[in-house]
Amino acid sequence: MTAAERGTRGSDGSAGGGSGASRDARRVRIVPGGPILVEGPVDMTTPDGHRVCSDRFVVAVCACRRSKNYPLCDTSHRRKVRPTDTEDAQG
Repeated sequence: MTAAERGTRGSDGSAGGGSGASRDARRVRIVPGGPILVEGPVDMTTPDGHRVCSDRFVVAVCACRRSKNYPLCDTSHRRKVRPTDTEDAQG
């Protein structure tokens, strides 16, 4: 069954999703407390017009805006926890 047969419409109202109908859909996974994982390759444009391209098979897009490499994730969302004195003595 084609997109037109299913009644799927693109953002421009055309059957089959407009110009993207011939491309496969990208899988996106939102990691709670972490990045947004997008199957690559990707071509993104930031709000200020900067273009970011990546040909990796999975791209981590920053959702917390702490990344020094924004819009790509650099794991800045992870909390830095120092070991306590009792953990040092045990390990």
